[in-house]
Amino acid sequence: MKIAFVGKGGSGKTTLTSLFAAYLAHTGRPVLAIDADINQHLAVGLGASEEDAAALPTLGEHLDLIKDHLRGDNPRITSTDAMIKTTPPGRGSRLIRPFEDNPITHACFRDVGGVRLGVTGRFDEDDLGVSCYHSKVGAAELLLNHFVDGADEYVVLDMTAGADAFASGLFTRFDVTFLVCEPTLRSVGVYRQYANYAHDFGVRLAVVGNKTTDTEDVEFLRQQVGEDLLCWLTGSGHVRAAERGRARPISALEQENLAALATILATVDSTPRDWDRFHRQAVEFHLRNARSWANNRTGQDLAAQIDPDYIPGPAALADA
Repeated sequence: MKIAFVGKGGSGKTTLTSLFAAYLAHTGRPVLAIDADINQHLAVGLGASEEDAAALPTLGEHLDLIKDHLRGDNPRITSTDAMIKTTPPGRGSRLIRPFEDNPITHACFRDVGGVRLGVTGRFDEDDLGVSCYHSKVGAAELLLNHFVDGADEYVVLDMTAGADAFASGLFTRFDVTFLVCEPTLRSVGVYRQYANYAHDFGVRLAVVGNKTTDTEDVEFLRQQVGEDLLCWLTGSGHVRAAERGRARPISALEQENLAALATILATVDSTPRDWDRFHRQAVEFHLRNARSWANNRTGQDLAAQIDPDYIPGPAALADA
């Protein structure tokens, strides 16, 4: 299952991502997490020191390796240079399981707090003024298009803040998207913007309230987001301790907040995967990117990369 946490900057989405990933690991479920936020804090949220987090390999610096491995011997992809972030898999492409060992996982992922973690990478001086962050997130989008994850496998992304998540087709790559919402008008405004964009693409969106202190906060969220409100977390001494460098096991989280994580997990587990729709949306955004900029940049018509009647998933992986 593929899961994303989104929300206004400062709403606590990175905290929720790390809590949920740690909860999955604690309950014995295999979890792969990707930090796709421009502010790369997920590793620290999972218990890494600032120094260890800064030393992690990044997906962005291994983009050529990722393209080369995923391309396989797909005859529709003429070269790795012709691959863009939305290039969909086809016959000959390598579909991969999130927890297998392969050149990508060996180079790009590390164990942090019992979670297999990959990071897209921070902005550096060479990026300033000449590059957008979505050039780094493209590696994550390619991976998600080629992951064949089972119902008992969890791929969790911490996404960019606010509506920036819609700057690529990445927002359609998830079975459930959890929008973290504080009981404030600004945070609710981000929810409404996100819900409006997501509606046309059938994105399953659920709201997780955060930093609630009393029943008035919860009632405010109910009035503002209606039935999209799935659950809420209260102010947490456990989280504050972690933010001060005193990490605790996830089992020490407040019982009401553990119950909220269990509700999130139950929602994920009850959501079926539609591989046909998943691939159809990947193709749609590939064609959009091809027409908008990629055909000119590569000198090719990248619509030719689409393999008709091919659907990725367990059946395609078995055939390969």
